[in-house]
Amino acid sequence: MSDQPRYDPLEANAVYSEKLLPRTPVAGTIARGELQLDAAFATGKENGQLVAELPEAALAGRSMNELLARGRKRYTVFCSHCHGQVGGGMGGNAEYTRLVGMVVQRGFPAPPTYHQKRLRQAPIGRFFDVITNGTGRMPPHGYLIPPEDRWAIAAYVRALQLSQFAQRGTLTENDLQQIMAQSNQTD
Repeated sequence: MSDQPRYDPLEANAVYSEKLLPRTPVAGTIARGELQLDAAFATGKENGQLVAELPEAALAGRSMNELLARGRKRYTVFCSHCHGQVGGGMGGNAEYTRLVGMVVQRGFPAPPTYHQKRLRQAPIGRFFDVITNGTGRMPPHGYLIPPEDRWAIAAYVRALQLSQFAQRGTLTENDLQQIMAQSNQTD
């Protein structure tokens, strides 16, 4: 018993038809924990089209406030170093360009601002897809950020956009009073 036969990793093995020790998985095998039944949640697309609404699975037992709080934390960790705290970048006004992240301030090309009309009108699935797969100079982050956090970030980006372009009719009287008080302090 003390002298058992053994195989080294990737050593040839005459027993199997492929002559390899490690076995090739059966076609169609899905790794444990990788089965995705909700395509909209897993990819940001449904039937090949970007989703326009936040999938129900993105909330998964948490309120919208909790989702946005998580999105803000993850945005700060993964996004703010390029995009800045308010999603500034090229294509917006001078104030947005000034509010880019530290990486851009040190010479990296600025990303587009989240506040341009094209991105404000983009479906929320677009942000999820770009975080997952990257675009242009932005590398993919799908391997770094789990899907529930990618949706939280996408929701937070949408909240950033709304914070800069809120329609006066959608604001409460309390919100209007706070805005007026802040504008009076800066004058």
